[in-house]
Amino acid sequence: MPKGGLNNIMKQFTKVQQKMEAVQEELAGMTVEGSAGGGMVKVVANGKQEILSIKIDPEVLSDDVEMVEDMVVAATNQALSKSQELSQEKMAGLTGGLMPNLPGGFKIPGL
Repeated sequence: MPKGGLNNIMKQFTKVQQKMEAVQEELAGMTVEGSAGGGMVKVVANGKQEILSIKIDPEVLSDDVEMVEDMVVAATNQALSKSQELSQEKMAGLTGGLMPNLPGGFKIPGL
């Protein structure tokens, strides 16, 4: 290994780590929405896969309870899926120089 090679790698890692923390803060402030039942149930999540709110149209509450529960689950799953996509988009560029060409399907937790 060239002289200073490990030191340079550690500096790069520290920079990436700082950028990741900044992106995670940014993601916490970004929101996505999932919906079901033609918008009768809406779920808002942030970019950190945290559910922020659930809105249910009062008309739906007179329907079958199981159907309402299914709509809440569907809207929540959609919001979380969108949140994960948003997170992956934001994090994608951070590790490009350090770990190019990761094997297919290999994912680093949190990225």
